[in-house]
Amino acid sequence: MSNRTFTMIKPDATEKGHTGAILAKINEAGFRIAAMKMIHLSKEKAGEFYAIHKERPFYGELVDFMSRGPITAAILEKDNAVEDFRKFIGATNPAQAEEGTIRKMFAASIGENAIHGSDSDANAIIEGDFFFSKLEQY
Repeated sequence: MSNRTFTMIKPDATEKGHTGAILAKINEAGFRIAAMKMIHLSKEKAGEFYAIHKERPFYGELVDFMSRGPITAAILEKDNAVEDFRKFIGATNPAQAEEGTIRKMFAASIGENAIHGSDSDANAIIEGDFFFSKLEQY
């Protein structure tokens, strides 16, 4: 169990102006922001981040989506961070997400689901290190 996780507020939520509201909810839920930046991923960088899905049929669509506009990347800190954050954001399909979760409130579909959360402690480190140098992590 780690006390850090990684998240991205995705282009769909950014386009709709939900970044501030989502960050406020993250703070209200007791997560401390240990690193944060807003960036626009190139197709190359989005493809690199999602390389694990390269052989899947949705890979190209995912890369296009994640590179279509700015995202906000962040490393978050809290006890049991990965598990608690995944509960907090809700199911990938917003129609199946519990009331009060980020995806229930802000996501439009499975493909445009507003936010990413690491699925394991190991991936939280890999994903956080993809976006932030050690000097940028507090």
